[in-house]
Amino acid sequence: MNILVTGAAGFIGSNFVHYYVDKHPEDKLVVLDKLTYAGNLGNLAPFITASGGSEDERVKFIKGDICDRELVRRIFSDEDISGVIHFAAESHVDNSIKNPSIFVETNVLGTQVLLDVAKEFWGEGSDNKFVHISTDEVYGTLGPLPEGLTLDSMSEKQRHENYFYEGRAYQANSPYSASKAGSDMIARAYFETFKMNINITNCSNNYGPYQHKEKLIPTVIRTALNGEKVPVYGNGMNVRDWLFVEDHCKAIDMVFHDAPAGEKYCIGGHNEMHNIDIVKLILKRLGKSEDQIEFVTDRKGHDFRYAIDPTKIKEELGWVPDTKFADGIIKTVDWYLEHKDYMI
Repeated sequence: MNILVTGAAGFIGSNFVHYYVDKHPEDKLVVLDKLTYAGNLGNLAPFITASGGSEDERVKFIKGDICDRELVRRIFSDEDISGVIHFAAESHVDNSIKNPSIFVETNVLGTQVLLDVAKEFWGEGSDNKFVHISTDEVYGTLGPLPEGLTLDSMSEKQRHENYFYEGRAYQANSPYSASKAGSDMIARAYFETFKMNINITNCSNNYGPYQHKEKLIPTVIRTALNGEKVPVYGNGMNVRDWLFVEDHCKAIDMVFHDAPAGEKYCIGGHNEMHNIDIVKLILKRLGKSEDQIEFVTDRKGHDFRYAIDPTKIKEELGWVPDTKFADGIIKTVDWYLEHKDYMI
């Protein structure tokens, strides 16, 4: 197959390219990325040169915008695209608060362009697969987990009350999450209206190699190593469900190859952590003092808790995360220590 992977020079997209080429050497990946501040061709080494040329015939890089319809049409035509895995998105919440229009343009309109061109070239009712990668943030926020309850001990009703799952109503609280909710709805509409072979995935917070320096874990590592104050929003008690990026790539691969058309999957690592506890773990690994922590003014509309119930993807596709957080965070910190250029 010739598969178009959008946003492939970013964090999750580049990890997926590394994972997929190793797992499916028979396929060719055409990677499309605009190379905004969050895209880095270095993430795609050794497949792509610093100038964008191919080092490996299984991976071809094209610089461009998913909103450029003519470019996308040319890629589908020239490369005989038979599948799409769509990562490309503006994803930083703080930036969405400052400039929402960029997020609507890329995340909603860009997704619609990709879907429209896929429909044009594949036809309605085609078996060719389009996987749209989204976020758990579309569901809004959750309250604290009731004491004494765990995901494994809950009834289905309790799980649906306390965790995000595929049937939960959308309640986006930031311009970023609203734009991703819009892109999810566009993708769903193309499945319902044109019977395209589309899947939507909503993942929890990813961590691992190649993550941009603006995100929490790289920020903590960078500021701690530089002897600076480590900024923590509010009181640091916000909760996130952490998913090692390679486990996420494995899930996407399974969705791409095995999921029935129209199905939606929530992908979570089942690793809920308070932000402040993440920070303290990293400081301990670095041998740094917690005195470097500085609590800063909380983000506008900051969601309190995200947590995913991944029961559906486990039962239907057999996916389970392989990496325990205690192991994954050590791998991640040590990777950044070996690649300090990612934090400059």
